[in-house]
Amino acid sequence: MSDLAKAILRYTKRQPGTSPYETAIDGVYILRADNPKPPSYRLANPALCIVAQGAKWATFGGSRLEYRAGQALVVGVQTPSLGRVFEARPDKPCLVLIVEFDPGMMRSVAEQMENPPKPVAGNSPGVLVTDFGGALADCALRLVRLLDTPDAVRTIAPLIIREMCYWLLAGAHGGEMARFALMDGPSHRVLQAVQSLRRRYADRVHIDELASVAQLSRSAFHRQFKALTSLTPVQYQKQLRLLEARRLMLSQSLAAEAAAFAVGYESASQFSREYARMFGAPPKRDMNQARARLDN
Repeated sequence: MSDLAKAILRYTKRQPGTSPYETAIDGVYILRADNPKPPSYRLANPALCIVAQGAKWATFGGSRLEYRAGQALVVGVQTPSLGRVFEARPDKPCLVLIVEFDPGMMRSVAEQMENPPKPVAGNSPGVLVTDFGGALADCALRLVRLLDTPDAVRTIAPLIIREMCYWLLAGAHGGEMARFALMDGPSHRVLQAVQSLRRRYADRVHIDELASVAQLSRSAFHRQFKALTSLTPVQYQKQLRLLEARRLMLSQSLAAEAAAFAVGYESASQFSREYARMFGAPPKRDMNQARARLDN
Protein backbone atom coordinates (compact mmCIF):
# COMPACT_ATOMS: atom_id res chain seq x y z
CA MET A 1 0.00 0.00 0.00
CA SER A 2 1.32 3.45 -0.95
CA ASP A 3 1.95 6.15 1.65
CA LEU A 4 -0.92 8.17 0.16
CA ALA A 5 -3.31 5.23 0.48
CA LYS A 6 -2.21 4.67 4.09
CA ALA A 7 -2.77 8.35 4.94
CA ILE A 8 -6.23 8.39 3.33
CA LEU A 9 -7.20 5.14 5.04
CA ARG A 10 -6.16 6.50 8.45
CA TYR A 11 -8.20 9.63 7.81
CA THR A 12 -11.36 7.77 6.79
CA LYS A 13 -11.18 5.44 9.80
CA ARG A 14 -11.49 8.47 12.10
CA GLN A 15 -14.42 10.08 10.30
CA PRO A 16 -18.08 9.78 11.31
CA GLY A 17 -20.69 9.25 8.62
CA THR A 18 -20.09 7.84 5.18
CA SER A 19 -18.15 8.67 2.06
CA PRO A 20 -17.68 11.12 0.41
CA TYR A 21 -15.95 13.03 3.21
CA GLU A 22 -15.77 16.81 3.08
CA THR A 23 -12.44 17.79 4.62
CA ALA A 24 -11.31 20.91 6.50
CA ILE A 25 -9.66 22.09 3.27
CA ASP A 26 -12.04 23.91 0.92
CA GLY A 27 -12.51 22.00 -2.32
CA VAL A 28 -10.78 18.85 -1.07
CA TYR A 29 -12.82 15.65 -0.66
CA ILE A 30 -12.03 12.02 0.07
CA LEU A 31 -13.91 9.02 -1.28
CA ARG A 32 -13.77 5.54 0.20
CA ALA A 33 -15.61 2.49 -1.14
CA ASP A 34 -15.23 -0.91 0.50
CA ASN A 35 -17.11 -2.63 -2.32
CA PRO A 36 -17.83 -1.96 -6.01
CA LYS A 37 -20.59 0.62 -6.44
CA PRO A 38 -23.39 0.82 -9.00
CA PRO A 39 -22.95 3.52 -11.65
CA SER A 40 -24.12 6.98 -10.58
CA TYR A 41 -24.57 10.29 -12.34
CA ARG A 42 -23.09 13.52 -11.01
CA LEU A 43 -22.08 16.96 -12.15
CA ALA A 44 -18.30 16.84 -12.23
CA ASN A 45 -16.50 20.06 -11.28
CA PRO A 46 -13.03 20.95 -12.59
CA ALA A 47 -10.80 18.82 -10.38
CA LEU A 48 -7.93 16.41 -10.00
CA CYS A 49 -9.25 12.99 -8.89
CA ILE A 50 -6.36 10.91 -7.58
CA VAL A 51 -6.79 7.15 -7.08
CA ALA A 52 -4.57 5.95 -4.24
CA GLN A 53 -6.04 2.45 -4.23
CA GLY A 54 -8.65 0.55 -6.24
CA ALA A 55 -10.08 1.63 -9.57
CA LYS A 56 -12.89 3.71 -11.08
CA TRP A 57 -14.29 4.56 -14.47
CA ALA A 58 -16.11 7.65 -15.61
CA THR A 59 -18.10 8.29 -18.77
CA PHE A 60 -18.41 11.75 -20.30
CA GLY A 61 -20.84 11.66 -23.18
CA GLY A 62 -19.65 8.73 -25.29
CA SER A 63 -16.11 8.68 -23.85
CA ARG A 64 -15.30 6.23 -21.05
CA LEU A 65 -12.09 6.70 -19.04
CA GLU A 66 -10.70 4.14 -16.59
CA TYR A 67 -8.26 5.17 -13.87
CA ARG A 68 -6.68 3.19 -11.07
CA ALA A 69 -4.01 3.38 -8.36
CA GLY A 70 -1.17 5.60 -9.53
CA GLN A 71 -3.38 7.51 -11.95
CA ALA A 72 -5.58 10.59 -11.79
CA LEU A 73 -8.58 11.85 -13.71
CA VAL A 74 -8.21 15.50 -14.69
CA VAL A 75 -11.53 17.29 -15.29
CA GLY A 76 -11.08 20.71 -16.86
CA VAL A 77 -14.70 21.68 -17.46
CA GLN A 78 -17.86 21.32 -15.38
CA THR A 79 -19.87 18.59 -17.07
CA PRO A 80 -22.32 15.77 -16.27
CA SER A 81 -20.70 12.36 -15.92
CA LEU A 82 -21.51 8.75 -15.08
CA GLY A 83 -19.01 7.09 -12.78
CA ARG A 84 -18.46 3.81 -10.95
CA VAL A 85 -16.05 2.26 -8.47
CA PHE A 86 -15.38 -1.18 -9.96
CA GLU A 87 -12.37 -2.38 -7.98
CA ALA A 88 -12.77 -2.37 -4.18
CA ARG A 89 -13.09 -4.82 -1.31
CA PRO A 90 -13.28 -4.48 2.50
CA ASP A 91 -9.61 -5.37 3.03
CA LYS A 92 -8.51 -3.15 0.14
CA PRO A 93 -10.99 -0.29 -0.30
CA CYS A 94 -10.99 2.13 -3.20
CA LEU A 95 -9.47 5.40 -1.95
CA VAL A 96 -9.69 8.64 -3.94
CA LEU A 97 -8.49 12.16 -3.17
CA ILE A 98 -10.36 14.93 -5.02
CA VAL A 99 -8.83 18.40 -5.29
CA GLU A 100 -11.04 20.92 -7.08
CA PHE A 101 -9.33 23.48 -9.30
CA ASP A 102 -9.35 27.21 -8.71
CA PRO A 103 -8.94 28.66 -12.23
CA GLY A 104 -7.72 31.94 -10.76
CA MET A 105 -4.93 30.22 -8.84
CA MET A 106 -3.98 28.13 -11.87
CA ARG A 107 -3.84 31.27 -13.99
CA SER A 108 -1.75 33.12 -11.38
CA VAL A 109 0.77 30.27 -11.25
CA ALA A 110 1.00 30.12 -15.05
CA GLU A 111 1.67 33.88 -15.21
CA GLN A 112 4.56 33.56 -12.75
CA MET A 113 6.26 30.63 -14.50
CA GLU A 114 9.48 31.48 -16.34
CA ASN A 115 8.56 29.11 -19.18
CA PRO A 116 4.79 28.61 -19.03
CA PRO A 117 3.35 25.85 -21.22
CA LYS A 118 1.66 26.78 -24.46
CA PRO A 119 -2.07 25.93 -24.51
CA VAL A 120 -2.85 22.98 -26.75
CA ALA A 121 -4.66 23.82 -29.95
CA GLY A 122 -7.50 21.93 -31.58
CA ASN A 123 -10.64 20.26 -30.32
CA SER A 124 -9.21 18.13 -27.52
CA PRO A 125 -11.52 16.92 -24.72
CA GLY A 126 -11.85 18.63 -21.36
CA VAL A 127 -11.08 15.44 -19.43
CA LEU A 128 -8.07 13.12 -19.43
CA VAL A 129 -6.32 10.42 -17.41
CA THR A 130 -2.68 10.86 -16.43
CA ASP A 131 -0.11 8.92 -14.43
CA PHE A 132 0.36 10.33 -10.96
CA GLY A 133 3.68 10.38 -9.16
CA GLY A 134 6.78 12.36 -8.27
CA ALA A 135 6.37 15.88 -6.91
CA LEU A 136 2.62 15.90 -7.53
CA ALA A 137 2.16 12.74 -5.46
CA ASP A 138 4.27 14.28 -2.70
CA CYS A 139 1.94 17.30 -2.64
CA ALA A 140 -1.11 15.04 -2.37
CA LEU A 141 0.43 13.16 0.55
CA ARG A 142 1.30 16.38 2.38
CA LEU A 143 -2.23 17.67 1.79
CA VAL A 144 -3.80 14.60 3.41
CA ARG A 145 -1.33 14.64 6.31
CA LEU A 146 -2.13 18.32 6.86
CA LEU A 147 -5.64 17.25 7.89
CA ASP A 148 -4.07 15.98 11.14
CA THR A 149 -3.20 19.59 12.09
CA PRO A 150 -6.38 21.65 11.51
CA ASP A 151 -4.82 24.85 12.88
CA ALA A 152 -2.30 24.80 10.00
CA VAL A 153 -4.83 24.21 7.22
CA ARG A 154 -5.69 27.83 6.51
CA THR A 155 -2.04 28.83 6.13
CA ILE A 156 -0.46 25.77 4.53
CA ALA A 157 -3.17 24.23 2.33
CA PRO A 158 -3.24 27.08 -0.26
CA LEU A 159 0.54 26.80 -0.63
CA ILE A 160 0.39 23.05 -1.28
CA ILE A 161 -2.48 23.43 -3.75
CA ARG A 162 -0.61 26.22 -5.49
CA GLU A 163 2.39 23.91 -5.79
CA MET A 164 0.12 21.24 -7.27
CA CYS A 165 -0.98 23.76 -9.91
CA TYR A 166 2.67 24.36 -10.77
CA TRP A 167 3.46 20.67 -11.24
CA LEU A 168 0.33 20.15 -13.32
CA LEU A 169 1.31 23.03 -15.60
CA ALA A 170 4.93 21.83 -15.74
CA GLY A 171 3.98 18.21 -16.41
CA ALA A 172 3.22 16.14 -19.49
CA HIS A 173 -0.27 17.64 -19.81
CA GLY A 174 0.72 21.23 -19.07
CA GLY A 175 -0.67 22.40 -22.40
CA GLU A 176 -4.12 21.06 -21.54
CA MET A 177 -4.00 22.70 -18.10
CA ALA A 178 -2.89 26.03 -19.59
CA ARG A 179 -5.81 25.86 -21.98
CA PHE A 180 -8.25 26.03 -19.07
CA ALA A 181 -6.26 28.62 -17.12
CA LEU A 182 -6.00 31.30 -19.79
CA MET A 183 -8.49 34.14 -19.93
CA ASP A 184 -8.38 34.47 -23.72
CA GLY A 185 -8.63 32.14 -26.67
CA PRO A 186 -11.30 29.91 -28.20
CA SER A 187 -11.36 27.34 -25.39
CA HIS A 188 -11.96 29.98 -22.74
CA ARG A 189 -14.79 31.52 -24.74
CA VAL A 190 -16.41 28.11 -25.14
CA LEU A 191 -16.01 27.62 -21.37
CA GLN A 192 -17.83 30.93 -20.86
CA ALA A 193 -20.68 29.58 -23.00
CA VAL A 194 -20.70 26.38 -20.92
CA GLN A 195 -20.97 28.47 -17.75
CA SER A 196 -23.79 30.51 -19.30
CA LEU A 197 -25.70 27.33 -20.11
CA ARG A 198 -25.00 26.02 -16.61
CA ARG A 199 -26.56 29.15 -15.06
CA ARG A 200 -29.55 29.14 -17.42
CA TYR A 201 -30.19 25.40 -17.68
CA ALA A 202 -33.91 25.85 -16.86
CA ASP A 203 -34.45 28.45 -19.61
CA ARG A 204 -35.06 27.99 -23.31
CA VAL A 205 -31.56 28.73 -24.63
CA HIS A 206 -30.82 28.92 -28.34
CA ILE A 207 -27.56 27.66 -29.82
CA ASP A 208 -27.02 30.97 -31.61
CA GLU A 209 -26.96 32.78 -28.24
CA LEU A 210 -24.26 30.45 -26.92
CA ALA A 211 -22.28 30.65 -30.15
CA SER A 212 -22.34 34.44 -29.81
CA VAL A 213 -20.89 34.19 -26.29
CA ALA A 214 -18.10 31.98 -27.68
CA GLN A 215 -17.61 34.33 -30.66
CA LEU A 216 -17.90 31.38 -33.04
CA SER A 217 -20.13 30.35 -35.90
CA ARG A 218 -22.97 28.01 -35.00
CA SER A 219 -21.25 24.98 -36.56
CA ALA A 220 -17.81 25.74 -35.06
CA PHE A 221 -19.33 26.31 -31.62
CA HIS A 222 -21.30 23.06 -31.76
CA ARG A 223 -18.14 21.17 -32.76
CA GLN A 224 -15.93 22.73 -30.08
CA PHE A 225 -18.57 22.43 -27.34
CA LYS A 226 -18.92 18.69 -27.99
CA ALA A 227 -15.15 18.22 -28.18
CA LEU A 228 -14.74 19.92 -24.79
CA THR A 229 -17.65 18.34 -22.88
CA SER A 230 -18.28 15.14 -24.92
CA LEU A 231 -21.92 16.30 -25.17
CA THR A 232 -23.87 18.50 -27.55
CA PRO A 233 -25.31 21.68 -26.00
CA VAL A 234 -28.80 20.10 -26.04
CA GLN A 235 -27.54 16.92 -24.34
CA TYR A 236 -25.60 18.99 -21.79
CA GLN A 237 -28.66 21.06 -20.86
CA LYS A 238 -30.90 17.99 -20.67
CA GLN A 239 -28.54 16.16 -18.33
CA LEU A 240 -28.18 19.25 -16.12
CA ARG A 241 -31.97 19.49 -15.87
CA LEU A 242 -32.37 15.83 -14.97
CA LEU A 243 -29.56 15.90 -12.39
CA GLU A 244 -31.06 18.98 -10.73
CA ALA A 245 -34.55 17.47 -10.76
CA ARG A 246 -33.23 14.32 -9.08
CA ARG A 247 -31.47 16.44 -6.45
CA LEU A 248 -34.68 18.37 -5.74
CA MET A 249 -36.69 15.17 -5.34
CA LEU A 250 -34.09 13.67 -3.00
CA SER A 251 -33.23 16.71 -0.90
CA GLN A 252 -36.57 18.54 -0.86
CA SER A 253 -38.99 15.64 -1.44
CA LEU A 254 -40.51 17.40 -4.46
CA ALA A 255 -43.00 15.41 -6.50
CA ALA A 256 -41.78 14.45 -9.98
CA GLU A 257 -44.10 16.89 -11.76
CA ALA A 258 -43.05 19.81 -9.53
CA ALA A 259 -39.36 18.97 -10.04
CA ALA A 260 -39.88 18.72 -13.79
CA PHE A 261 -41.42 22.20 -14.03
CA ALA A 262 -38.77 23.63 -11.66
CA VAL A 263 -35.96 22.65 -14.03
CA GLY A 264 -37.64 23.85 -17.19
CA TYR A 265 -39.71 20.93 -18.52
CA GLU A 266 -43.11 21.79 -19.95
CA SER A 267 -44.31 18.18 -20.19
CA ALA A 268 -44.29 15.84 -17.18
CA SER A 269 -44.57 12.80 -19.45
CA GLN A 270 -41.52 13.86 -21.48
CA PHE A 271 -39.64 14.43 -18.23
CA SER A 272 -40.54 10.95 -17.00
CA ARG A 273 -39.41 9.32 -20.25
CA GLU A 274 -36.08 11.15 -20.36
CA TYR A 275 -35.50 10.60 -16.65
CA ALA A 276 -35.99 6.84 -17.05
CA ARG A 277 -33.58 6.74 -19.99
CA MET A 278 -30.87 8.50 -17.98
CA PHE A 279 -31.31 6.92 -14.53
CA GLY A 280 -32.69 3.52 -15.52
CA ALA A 281 -36.09 3.88 -13.80
CA PRO A 282 -38.97 6.39 -13.79
CA PRO A 283 -38.80 9.11 -11.09
CA LYS A 284 -41.01 7.50 -8.45
CA ARG A 285 -39.32 4.09 -8.61
CA ASP A 286 -35.85 5.68 -8.69
CA MET A 287 -36.65 7.76 -5.61
CA ASN A 288 -37.92 4.69 -3.72
CA GLN A 289 -34.75 2.80 -4.60
CA ALA A 290 -32.49 5.73 -3.69
CA ARG A 291 -34.15 6.26 -0.31
CA ALA A 292 -33.99 2.54 0.44
CA ARG A 293 -30.23 2.60 -0.18
CA LEU A 294 -29.87 5.59 2.16
CA ASP A 295 -31.81 3.76 4.90
CA ASN A 296 -29.60 0.66 4.68
